Amino acid sequence: MDYVKAFVVGGLICAIVQIFMDKTKLMPGRIMVGLVCLGCILGFLGWYQPFIDWAGSGASVPLLGFGNTLFKGVKEGIAEKGFLGIFTGGLTAGSAGICGALVFGYLASLIFKPKMKK
Repeated sequence: MDYVKAFVVGGLICAIVQIFMDKTKLMPGRIMVGLVCLGCILGFLGWYQPFIDWAGSGASVPLLGFGNTLFKGVKEGIAEKGFLGIFTGGLTAGSAGICGALVFGYLASLIFKPKMKK
């Protein structure tokens, strides 16, 4: 049942974002940045972690979860390194996801030979 819940929650988040992309004049990049910022804000308010505990990976994988991860990293970085943790904490916490996106994006570009749009 956990898999079904994660699938439904992740799908609802993605569907809401798709509606925003289709029905507003906001550029996709602005919507994505808004999702990361919203995840940070919800993490700061303490609302996102209970949502992750309930929904599992359906809530932690989308960009909202990445924003929450950045917030938690900054919070831990400040606790460990003080002011310098503001700059290092988020990147330390999100480094695995960022590295994975870069590596798999590069591998996909080698396999599928990307082309410029016409």
